[in-house]
Amino acid sequence: MITLHHCVQSRSMRVLWLLNELEVDFRVVPHAFDKSLRSPEYLSLSPAGRVPALEIEGERMFESAAIMEFLCEKFPDIGYGRLPGDMDRMAWLVWLHFAETISQHCAPLTQQHIVIRDDADRSPLVMRLEEARLLKCYDAIEARLSTPVENRDYLLTSGFSACDIAVGQAVYIARHFARTDGHPELEKWYERITDRDGFRASLPDPESALIYTQDFYPPWDS
Repeated sequence: MITLHHCVQSRSMRVLWLLNELEVDFRVVPHAFDKSLRSPEYLSLSPAGRVPALEIEGERMFESAAIMEFLCEKFPDIGYGRLPGDMDRMAWLVWLHFAETISQHCAPLTQQHIVIRDDADRSPLVMRLEEARLLKCYDAIEARLSTPVENRDYLLTSGFSACDIAVGQAVYIARHFARTDGHPELEKWYERITDRDGFRASLPDPESALIYTQDFYPPWDS
């Protein structure tokens, strides 16, 4: 049995989405987004105290992109990976890991808007810089999707893949801080990939304690 350790609205959501798409047997162990992730028990699964952590075949994995690569290689028949020798292998690796570029700009915004509670400790400059960096990431996705090639409905010419899941989940978080206005191809792509059962199944249920309780967090002004 595959076991995913998961916090809603975190990077583990991209692994949950992939598992739902793969239609394999797995179970989810929910965790709160709090100091319980620093417990000795959980640190034995993920030494930095972060999600996701995956238990599979008697082994433990952490780091979402590594987990996604492994799962795509373990379950190749559904076609969400691009194995060595595939013409899209290079692009698949690039875009799979580009999700982390987006996420690294979401992290300080999450800290500024949500984790920091004292207004005096917030930095409007950091908020605006990171929002601008997210917009640059949107520009990169827009340029990719605007390339005049056949079947560019997804990040890879060869069709839907784990890249769309990883980057799509990162954009799901980024949209709390940077609007996608002015990126029409990105918006059409995002609507397309989030209209999938796998994405819907990865969303928080109504009982979940959310990290992001607002749809959008505008830059805070001191």
